[in-house]
Amino acid sequence: METLKVIKIGGNVIDNPAALETFLKDFASIPGAKILVHGGGAIASATLKSMGIEPKMIDGRRVTDAETLKVVTMVYAGLINKNIVAALQKYGCNAAGLTGADCNAIVSRKRPATPIDYGFVGDVERVNADAFAMFLAAGVTPVVCAINHDGKGTLLNTNADTVASAVAAAMSKSYETQLVMCFEKDGVLYDKDDPESVIAAIDAPLFETLKADGRVAAGMLPKLSNAFDAIKSGVKSVVIKNSAKILEEASGTTIK
Repeated sequence: METLKVIKIGGNVIDNPAALETFLKDFASIPGAKILVHGGGAIASATLKSMGIEPKMIDGRRVTDAETLKVVTMVYAGLINKNIVAALQKYGCNAAGLTGADCNAIVSRKRPATPIDYGFVGDVERVNADAFAMFLAAGVTPVVCAINHDGKGTLLNTNADTVASAVAAAMSKSYETQLVMCFEKDGVLYDKDDPESVIAAIDAPLFETLKADGRVAAGMLPKLSNAFDAIKSGVKSVVIKNSAKILEEASGTTIK
């Protein structure tokens, strides 16, 4: 079975031009089939503030009203996505930028308004694995942003970690899939203030302990939850690591 790497980039890396450029150059050099999923929360938040809209987050997830949806669509699907694609072309990686609406790649359902109304936020319902396989077979690397659709004409903002996990899970039926979640730190930290306190491996019981102790919170909670969902869905391996070490196999936090 062919190997496929699904790599998610987010955190402060997207907002750091030098770090992003280094990552994309390294990503382009990875041989074989690969898919890139990206967020862009920091740039989206800054853009919202510049327009007089105060960003609102709950448990690491963005509350997306109608005006916020317009902005995050422009930022994720436009500005960030196309700049990434252009950079990858520069480094010899033929890429195509996608939302979930393109090729009906990812369909999400609008999250219920109770107990928390997140607005136009989607939960992934299905991934069109054939659409991604079509690009891969043609030697094209899909670059996927966090904007999906409901199949009824409405765009939805979906957590990028969730998108990456769902895509990796769907592709694991046809590929030996590896999911790599990259951000600006070396892995999951036992002490958020100590960059050397990387946890080498996390299993489900340890995850529960870390949550109970308050050692993982905010954006790390959905990241780890999605990592465990991927493992349960047949993804061969999941690693959370520093984007600067994407070419180093023995780094980061392995999810078991």
